[in-house]
Amino acid sequence: MTLRELRYLIALADHRHFGRAADACHITQSTLSIQLRKLESYLGQTLVDRQGGRPALTPIGERIVERARRLLAEADGILALTRMRASPLEGAVTLGIIPTLAPYYLPHLLQTVGEVFAKLQLVVQEGLTADLCGRLDDGGLEVALLALPNPLAAFARSAECMKCEATVQALPEPLDLDVYELRVLFDEPFLVAVPADHPLALQATVATAELDDLELLLLTDGHCLRGQALGICQRHEPQADGAMDCRATSLETLLHLVAAGRGCTLLPALAARHVDQSRVAIRPLRGGEYRRIGLVWRRTHPRGQEFKLLADTLCHASPGETTPWPAP
Repeated sequence: MTLRELRYLIALADHRHFGRAADACHITQSTLSIQLRKLESYLGQTLVDRQGGRPALTPIGERIVERARRLLAEADGILALTRMRASPLEGAVTLGIIPTLAPYYLPHLLQTVGEVFAKLQLVVQEGLTADLCGRLDDGGLEVALLALPNPLAAFARSAECMKCEATVQALPEPLDLDVYELRVLFDEPFLVAVPADHPLALQATVATAELDDLELLLLTDGHCLRGQALGICQRHEPQADGAMDCRATSLETLLHLVAAGRGCTLLPALAARHVDQSRVAIRPLRGGEYRRIGLVWRRTHPRGQEFKLLADTLCHASPGETTPWPAP
């Protein structure tokens, strides 16, 4: 049994397709199949059910993949620990980022990293909070940019009370802060988007209570921004059969719905940069509500000190629309 064979098994578990798994491993499909047969022969167990249209792991195969992910994460950590670097933050780092942040913050982040850590190669993977937390847990990601629970008026500046927003999303296993390190980067204000011809567009600021008569347009389930918007506006989940329950997978779609007069939505400040305000009016929330963005990684990661340096750098270079942490 080799680490390479375990990587092939994990690839098949991730892709559920021999061809795509082989492509991900940069080998031929026949090589992948032969190596997996070899692993099954060594273990004396059938790991892959090859009947039907798509391969599926057997129950023992699923259990082995779960352990193999942890084993390979440790093996990769050993390799990273032994690599000699002339300066910190060189080579590849896999970074996860939520979709309501990625398109608006990534250009700024990549420019900052390119200027400060020229030899760092960020491998960016976008995903919902639950997905990113799962990949952090199994070693598929090294660091992730997540939205943290919104503290609003008060927030203890210590890691002991800070939990990943996966808790809000009711994940069965939220991030354990004995296992994961977290650094807050900045606070990003929320803005409200209303139709350009709505009376609220004439105001300099808008209170959340003034939105009660408007339909609150939301992202689909799984987006952390959905729960934050409901919490800020003190709304309950819409009924599944509600005629006006409009859900979208992107902020751009929500903005089109707002422009069409379907309701209002909350928008993180970085996402408001390129909004066509001839169709959609963007106004600050009077209560100053915001979301908190942080960088998360496993405490045992051999590059943990480097990730702290990365977090400090990103904090000091926070976008102008945000408030770097800690607030001045």
